[in-house]
Amino acid sequence: MENEIILIDTSILIDYFRKSDKANSKFVQLTLQGYSFQMSAITEYEIYVGATPAQISFWDAFLIKVKVLPFDQKVVKKAIPIAQVLKQNRNLIDLADLFIAATAIANNLSFATLNRKHFDRIDSLKIVD
Repeated sequence: MENEIILIDTSILIDYFRKSDKANSKFVQLTLQGYSFQMSAITEYEIYVGATPAQISFWDAFLIKVKVLPFDQKVVKKAIPIAQVLKQNRNLIDLADLFIAATAIANNLSFATLNRKHFDRIDSLKIVD
């Protein structure tokens, strides 16, 4: 989808950071497909919590180019029914993943992740391959 803005998951960013050949990363593949990116404040939190002091400058430079969507009441209102359905189905996922997915849904964005196992459980989430 040329020029479509999508929400990227933490897994996409970690994959990009860790690969020595960045061209083989999912992030670069999505860029070449014409996608633009936004991310959840939860993803920003996960990135910085997991970063070593030596990695902070890389993430500062990288993330300044990406719009960070807030974890706000709009996201909370989407997260609640998702959590209720997952709980009812005994198929809960981590809260961080739930909040990231709810951010995509609340902002009408498709979502890119390498963690399909968790996110495929959310029917209303449109995942980009």
